[in-house]
Amino acid sequence: MMDHPLDLDAVRAFVRTAELGSFTRAAEALQTTQAAVSLKLKRLEERLGCRLLERTPRYVELSARGEVFLKDARDLLEMHDRALAAFARARQRLAIGISDHVAGPELPALIARMNAQDPQLLIEIRIGSSGDLLQSFDRRELDTVIVRLHAGRSDGELVTEEKFGWFAAPHWQHRAGEPLPLATMAEPCGVRALAGQILDAAGVPWTEIFVGGGVAAVAAAVTAGLGVAALAPRMLPFGAVDVGRRLDLPELPRLPVLLHTRIKDGRPRDALAALSAAFRGAVRG
Repeated sequence: MMDHPLDLDAVRAFVRTAELGSFTRAAEALQTTQAAVSLKLKRLEERLGCRLLERTPRYVELSARGEVFLKDARDLLEMHDRALAAFARARQRLAIGISDHVAGPELPALIARMNAQDPQLLIEIRIGSSGDLLQSFDRRELDTVIVRLHAGRSDGELVTEEKFGWFAAPHWQHRAGEPLPLATMAEPCGVRALAGQILDAAGVPWTEIFVGGGVAAVAAAVTAGLGVAALAPRMLPFGAVDVGRRLDLPELPRLPVLLHTRIKDGRPRDALAALSAAFRGAVRG
């Protein structure tokens, strides 16, 4: 039997690194430095007498012993958090709004990661347009919103920046001499407004052919071959292709993802840090 107990902070650093596949992203989630995470893991490996992670210049992956230890490490952290929660007076609630243009197909995995960060935190998530969510945030109906850059706002903490392009179904063809048919989200969508402004500035005639209530509806219109949509690559319907170069369309800028929050510390802030790190990973990945 080992003489000294495991350092729970080191165990948590190991779990986050294993889940995110990166020392950098784990450090972001834990609100510390990459060097601190590396040191904690080094000491944990020395304490256990085995290598838990295999490190390469490009990625981090679990060793065979690390694979075995990961489940036990998660169980240990869960039992620790459950024991502390037993003494909490009330379950803390965190109401988050996430822009439809930000949420993406990774949302279930990101919610699971937040829950793993703090299983006792009551998480409420609302999906909508950036403009609507910011209004709810200003009315204090939401504690936090993760949105695209919105006209007239200069506040917010930069989470990441994401590439956008002009996408259509692979069989779709633009009829010469006709305005570019666009599938867009309903107002007040910032991506919709930006796409129109960029096309107007480049002298490209366009017309709305479809207006959807969310990114899923716009993606469906693209799949159906109705026209072109300004989308992030990770939001694409299966088989969609970038037609920007073929149609000589103006390049879309990388669009920022911003975090607006009144949460400054405590368990909810830790959960938000984990969510932000996971979003960075989804956009980069």
